[in-house]
Amino acid sequence: MDASAHPIPVPTRPLYAAAGWRTGPGVPDVDVSALLLGPGDRVRGDADLVFYNHPAHPSGAVRHLGRSAPGAPGTPAADWLWLDLARVDPGVERLVLACSADGGPLGRVPGLDVRIADATGAPVAHLPVGGGVRESACVPGEFRRAGGGWWFHPVGRGYGPGLAGLAAGFGVVVEAPPPVVPGPGYVAEPVPAPPPPPAPPAASGPYGGEFRPVAYQGRGRQVLRCGPELPAGHWVLLEAEAHHALSTTVESCDARGRPEEFLLAAYEDEVRARTVALVPRSRPLVLRMEAETPWTLRVLPLSRARRFTGRITGTAHDLVVYEGPAGTLDFRHAGRAPATVHLHAPPHDPLYDDEERELLVSGVGELRVSVPVPGPGLLRIGADGPWECAVRR
Repeated sequence: MDASAHPIPVPTRPLYAAAGWRTGPGVPDVDVSALLLGPGDRVRGDADLVFYNHPAHPSGAVRHLGRSAPGAPGTPAADWLWLDLARVDPGVERLVLACSADGGPLGRVPGLDVRIADATGAPVAHLPVGGGVRESACVPGEFRRAGGGWWFHPVGRGYGPGLAGLAAGFGVVVEAPPPVVPGPGYVAEPVPAPPPPPAPPAASGPYGGEFRPVAYQGRGRQVLRCGPELPAGHWVLLEAEAHHALSTTVESCDARGRPEEFLLAAYEDEVRARTVALVPRSRPLVLRMEAETPWTLRVLPLSRARRFTGRITGTAHDLVVYEGPAGTLDFRHAGRAPATVHLHAPPHDPLYDDEERELLVSGVGELRVSVPVPGPGLLRIGADGPWECAVRR
C-alpha cells in the first residue's frame, strides 16, 4: 500500500467506499469496515465498529451495504460502505477504513484495492493494496477532521489476526464465550432445534419498497451510484427528462461503473420517458445517464408507475404495471422507428433469481401485433410515437 500520498480534501456529499478484488480458487473473501474514533484514538463503544455483523451506526453516518454476488473465477467482487460525514457525531475525530480477509493474508487477494467516490462516480481516492501484505487485516486510509471539514489520509498499516485483532487495537471488546465447566449435578442444557427456514418471499416481492424519491441532474455522461435507501432486490421506476438532445440513454452498470445493459435509448427531441431498474441485493444500484444537453433522472418507488386497467395508451417510452392473469396482448404502434415491449416478471425462485425477462414485441414503424402475455409483470415499452396496449383473456 502507498502510504506516502498527501491528504485529500473530502467533499461534503455522501460517499461510497468499496474494497474490490478478483475472485478465484483459494482467494479469500474481503470485508470492508469502519471504526469511528473519539479521544485517544479509541472507539467510544462497540457500536462504533460498523461491519457485516453490525451494518449501521446509530448516528446514520455509516452503513455497511454488503458484498456483490460472486461470479465466475477471475470476475470482480466488492464489499461496500456508505458514508455521510456530515452526520458523524461531533465527538468523533477520525473515521478509519479497514479491510480484512477471511482465510488468509491480504497479499493473496489479486487486484485488491480500495476506491472512494461520490454518488455521481467522481473519484475521491484510490488505494491499491499490494501483494506484499502479510497480515489478514489492514487500514488503507482514514478520514480526519481539519479546518471545519474532513480530509482523507492514506495509512497503509497491517494488523493481525484479522478484523478481531484490528478492532481490539482500537478499543473494541472482543470476547470469546467462557467454556462450560461441568460440576456436581451438572445437566447440559438441551440444544434447541434450529428454526425452520424462512418461507420464500411472495412472488410479488419486487413490486414493493417505498422510499423518498431521488433526483439527479447533469449534462453529458455521468455514472450515478444510488444511495442505500433503495430497497434491495426490488424494482424502482426511472424517469428521464432531456430537451433538444440528439439521444438520451440510461444504462445499468456493474459495481465498478462499467455499463451492462441499456434500460432506455430515446432519440426524440423532447424526452420524458420512464423505464425500470432492479436494485441489486448486495451492492448499490449504479446507473449511467447520458445526453448532450442538461438532463434530469428521477428514481421513484414502483408505486408511482402507471397501472394497467384493460386498455392503456401513451407516447414514446413508458412503464406499465400489469397485475392480471395470462392472456393475449394487443399492441399498436403509430411511429416510424423501432418499437419493443419487454415483460419483466417476478422470479420463479425468489431465493435465487432476481427477475424473469422476455421480449414480447419487436418491430419497426407501424405495428399491429398480438402476442401471449404469460401473467403479471412490468411492461417496458419502447416507442417513438403513439401506442396502445390491451390484454384479452
